[in-house]
Amino acid sequence: MSVDLLRVNGVKCSSISSGIKSDNALDLSLISLIEGTNTGAVFTKNIFCAAPVIVAKNHLNNNIRALLINSGNANAGTGKKGLERSFKSCEIFSQELGIKAEQVLPFSTGVIGQLLPIEPFEKNVNQLVNSLNEDNLSEVAKGILTTDLLEKSCSVSFEVNGQKVNLSGVAKGSGMIRPDMATMLSFIVSDVCASQVELQNCLNIAVNQSFNRITVDGDTSTNDACTLSATNQSGILYSQCHEEFQKALNELTRKLAHMIVKDGEGSTKFVEVNVSGLESNDDCLEVAYTVAHSPLVKTALFASDANWGRILAAVGRARVKGLSLENINISLNEVQIISSGEISEQYTEEAGSHEMEKSDITIRIDLGSYKTNESVWTTDLSYDYVKINAEYRS
Repeated sequence: MSVDLLRVNGVKCSSISSGIKSDNALDLSLISLIEGTNTGAVFTKNIFCAAPVIVAKNHLNNNIRALLINSGNANAGTGKKGLERSFKSCEIFSQELGIKAEQVLPFSTGVIGQLLPIEPFEKNVNQLVNSLNEDNLSEVAKGILTTDLLEKSCSVSFEVNGQKVNLSGVAKGSGMIRPDMATMLSFIVSDVCASQVELQNCLNIAVNQSFNRITVDGDTSTNDACTLSATNQSGILYSQCHEEFQKALNELTRKLAHMIVKDGEGSTKFVEVNVSGLESNDDCLEVAYTVAHSPLVKTALFASDANWGRILAAVGRARVKGLSLENINISLNEVQIISSGEISEQYTEEAGSHEMEKSDITIRIDLGSYKTNESVWTTDLSYDYVKINAEYRS
C-alpha cells in the first residue's frame, strides 16, 4: 500500500505514461539526485542478467545523478542491441539533465525477450524532466509496477542530536520472487552523509535480512536490483549514526520485502517459516527454503489444510546433515503439532485447521539445541497464481 513518504532533500522524481505499456499506465520514471550524492546497489545473481543490469553495473562508480526506470519491457535476452538501447536511454536523459550518460543508472522490468523501444524515451524526455518534483516518489512506486496489485513504499526516520535523518523507499515485485534478488526493483534514498563504500556495506547487510529472505515461487529473474542513495543533505555524518542508520535501513527493507510477499501473485496467506536449532544458520535457511518452496506445502496452505505430513516430509529432504527425528518440533503459530518427532499429545486436527485458516501463519521448526535461528517469508500457491502467469503475455 502506498503511504505518505518523508521528503528526502536532494531527491526529485517524476513518472509518466510513455506508451511502453499498452494500457496508458505509468511506465517511465526518473529519480534525480543532487550533485554530491553517493549510491550503492545490489543486483540479480542470475547469470543471464538483462541489458540494463549490465549497463548499471558499469555505471555505478560514476557519481550517479539519476535513476531511469521503465516498466512493461525487461530488455532481457536482447543481446547487443539491448545493451545499445539501454545505454542510449541513459544518453537521452543525460543530455537533458546536463550530466554524463555514465551518471545515469537504467532499470527495466516487464516481459523478457523483447527489445526495449527507444522512441518512448526520445518523445518523453522533456516531459519527464520537467515534471521532476520533491514529492513524487510515490508516483515512482506506481510507475514501476508490473503484475503487482499494490504500490509498495515506506519511510523511516531517526534523530541524532536533535537533527532528523530520513529514509524513504519504493519497491515492486509480485511473482518470480526468491532470494538472490527475486523479481523486484527497489530504490531507497536518504539524506545522511555517507560514502559509497559505507552505503554498499549497509545495503548488503539490509538486503541479506530482507529481500534475500523472501520467496513466492522459487524463481529468480534477470533484472532485479536495489539501490541506496545518500544525498548528504542532513548534516549528519554516517560515522555519527552508523548503528541507528543500519537499524533504520533494516526496518525499511524488511517492510518493503514483506509488502512484496503480501502482494505475491494470487496469494491469500502471508507465511513465515522459522527454523532453529541446527549447527549453522545456513542449514536453518536450507530447511526453511525447502519448506517454503514445496508446492505441496504451499497448496495445503492455500486450502487451509493442516496436512503437517507435507511439512515434515519437506524438512526430511532438506540437504543438511545432522537431522534427527527425535529432535524435531513443529508448530503452526502457537499450536504444537510435532513434539520430539511424534504427534503432540495436545494436538487436534481442529486446532491445526483453525490456524491454517488465518491469513498470517508462522511455521516454527525446531531441530536441535544450537543457538541458530533463521526466517524466510513466503506465500501459499493458489489457482490465481497459475492463471496470472499463464495469461501474462496474453
